[in-house]
Amino acid sequence: MADIRRSAANCTLSVDATNVMEDLHIGDSMAVNGICLTVVDFDRRRFTVDVMNETWRRTSLGVLRHGSGVNLERALPVNGRFGGHIVTGHIDGTGSISSVRREGNAVWYRIAARNEILEGIVEKGSIAVDGISLTVAEVTERDFSVSIIPHTLAQTVLGEKRVGGVVNLENDVLGKYVRNMMTTRTGLTQDLLSRCGF
Repeated sequence: MADIRRSAANCTLSVDATNVMEDLHIGDSMAVNGICLTVVDFDRRRFTVDVMNETWRRTSLGVLRHGSGVNLERALPVNGRFGGHIVTGHIDGTGSISSVRREGNAVWYRIAARNEILEGIVEKGSIAVDGISLTVAEVTERDFSVSIIPHTLAQTVLGEKRVGGVVNLENDVLGKYVRNMMTTRTGLTQDLLSRCGF
């Protein structure tokens, strides 16, 4: 993080970067720790994004300081290879790392989160943690666990996070739509799904 400017009305972030700068344009989307933001200015080594108060409140941006490392990802091009799950950059909330432990070549992270987020997480389903597409290994009433391979730790800032660290969480978007259809007046019910063979 190169610069953070915040007032009561708005906030701008400037980030020093290299690999993600190729063919960058004003108006492009850039995910910063999983948060989809819009590039409003850039040069060869730095880009700037505007941040709304709503985004500031719902994400972990408030814990960033000058010099903080962040995960960066460009939007998927239409002709790109799709790997992982669909990540939109629309953060559902934050979680807190409650434990970190090593098991062989993997590192396990247990992350506590609010009930509204946990209700949308399923074991062996997908979750984005600071924009990193991960497979959920376990879910409890208080938290969930993910197991991280060495490559992911080396390529992201997750390895720098410690117990108590705050992370951005994005539930699987397909699950969110299904949940919404099941809880609103769309006529989609468990009984209807059962009658249709699901």
